[in-house]
Amino acid sequence: MSSHKRTGSRGRAVKTVALASTAALVLSACSAENPAARGWLPGNRDTTSNTAELTDLWVNSWIAALIVGLITWGLMLWCMIAYRRRKGETGYPRQLAYNVPLEIMYTIVPLVMVGVLFFYTDQVQRSVDDPYEDPELVVDVRGKQWAWDFNYDYDGEERYFAGVQADLTGEEGVREGLPTLYLPVDQAVTFELNARDVIHSFWIPAFLQKRDMIPGRTNEIHLTPQELGSFDGKCAELCGQYHSEMLFTVEVVTEDEFRDYLETLPEGKLGDEYDRNTNLHENVAGTEGDD
Repeated sequence: MSSHKRTGSRGRAVKTVALASTAALVLSACSAENPAARGWLPGNRDTTSNTAELTDLWVNSWIAALIVGLITWGLMLWCMIAYRRRKGETGYPRQLAYNVPLEIMYTIVPLVMVGVLFFYTDQVQRSVDDPYEDPELVVDVRGKQWAWDFNYDYDGEERYFAGVQADLTGEEGVREGLPTLYLPVDQAVTFELNARDVIHSFWIPAFLQKRDMIPGRTNEIHLTPQELGSFDGKCAELCGQYHSEMLFTVEVVTEDEFRDYLETLPEGKLGDEYDRNTNLHENVAGTEGDD
């Protein structure tokens, strides 16, 4: 066999392997179990009532961006090849001052793309932010330097949990001492997000939602936990020296387990009286703070 034939066979083999690898990658991404099918997002589609919509928006946006990128890169390569300088040519190619149809297309197409992306983003945003008329559970979450207070309002009964700052020593067992937020599975929850001192941000990565906590203002998140288990939570806003230790754990449990947990908590609520103004070094009530 000649070297030319061997080279051709080797080239076909390389192309076959490349095509097979690409096909395997595409097919594996279509599997629901593959993280690539979910855009490598944490959690699952059914972790909460909102994660499916948020996942679809994320993945479809990347698909649209990839298609636009492939078309753009293809046109760029085509222009470089089709309009390259040929042998024997000198000077610049024929220059055009303008091309009205092309310029109109380059204006309209991006506007349509941005409009479509805005439409679907707005639809999902409105859907996940639609408040519950009568949620089973309302949790008043109070971010503070550098821990969390959770005020539960369930069936008309108020209970509270006062969190203590984590101590990240690098040793095992720290997770067990983190502030823990308990939620009942398959029950509508409204989070009322408040800050006691500086701006914080309430983030449970597996829930795919994050919202700032601003002093003097209450923001909300509305969702229904649909998956039992433990999830990590953290502050996502740089809020001072020990921001990295402002962690918490979320436990989604059955309704009976949730009721049993509430019975272990003190009655009442840790409200605005424990907030403080860091600029004046005093709490809202006007008494001197501890800092």
